[in-house]
Amino acid sequence: MEKNQTASTVYRKERSNTGFWLVVIGAALWGVDPLFRIILLQTMTSTQIVLIEHIIVSLVAIPVLWKFRADLKNLRARHWVAVIFISWGGSALATVLFTMALTNNDPNTVLLLQKMQPLFAIVLAKLLLKETLPRRFGGLFFIALAGTYLLTFGFTLPLGNWNTWIHAGSLLSLGAAALWGGSTVMGRLMLGQARYETVTSLRFVVALPLLFLMTWHEGAAWTFPSGTGEQAAVVLNVLGQALLPGLLSLLLYYKGLSSTKASVATLAELSFPMAGVLVNWIAFRTLITWEQLIGFILIWIALFAISRQQERSASVADAAPKLRTE
Repeated sequence: MEKNQTASTVYRKERSNTGFWLVVIGAALWGVDPLFRIILLQTMTSTQIVLIEHIIVSLVAIPVLWKFRADLKNLRARHWVAVIFISWGGSALATVLFTMALTNNDPNTVLLLQKMQPLFAIVLAKLLLKETLPRRFGGLFFIALAGTYLLTFGFTLPLGNWNTWIHAGSLLSLGAAALWGGSTVMGRLMLGQARYETVTSLRFVVALPLLFLMTWHEGAAWTFPSGTGEQAAVVLNVLGQALLPGLLSLLLYYKGLSSTKASVATLAELSFPMAGVLVNWIAFRTLITWEQLIGFILIWIALFAISRQQERSASVADAAPKLRTE
């Protein structure tokens, strides 16, 4: 009996380690995203890029929806509201905001500001799901805000006219982080109602009508390079964008998340901005400044403290049933 328990413990640890590294790889693929988007922005608008990305992924998602169509019968009105928020807010609008942010600010700032996403998720979970906030959350949130300020303005005061107070790229990036954080909370509302494959497929497919409307309202002309080499580059980048930081990253991330604690996964997701900064340095010669580094460290400290509290809370919750049975 003891040997079986030991073997089971070893198996769970190995599975957890594998899951951790899958989260690391999946999140790191998000950091490759600007490598494709910045190149595509030379020939297409932000909305056009996101629309094409969703069309390509939907070619895979629609057959999945048909296979698991029985899940749709379990969805109630509030679940469809969550689906619309996830697809229109998290998948369509947030991705457009993120892409626009890359054209209005330093790519490193856009990437590093995405570490605010877990904080938005925690606040919204408190408001919508009545979850308990971590201890000293107010102070930790202030530390994260200080880090965000350094990422945006550095050590300077944003004096002068309104344009110097507001950095469009930073606001767009924070908007994307807020919508993605909200999508995480809305996704929790879907738990137990449908398979993850179904929810993921709905995220891309339901976003298509909104993206078609946004692209039509934008009225921008569709341009395509005339040279064969340029055309091939655009096609390869579109496919790479949709399949690598899009579909493949989500598959790896959620596969790993199934055997990894959320608090541990939060730390693993640090591979996202790290990989993004590395890609920017190699491909675009964009170096991180000391102010950005300090700001990122402050955000990391806040998230690390929150994740440790969540991990301890989970340990207490796991121990409670054992105490009741003894």
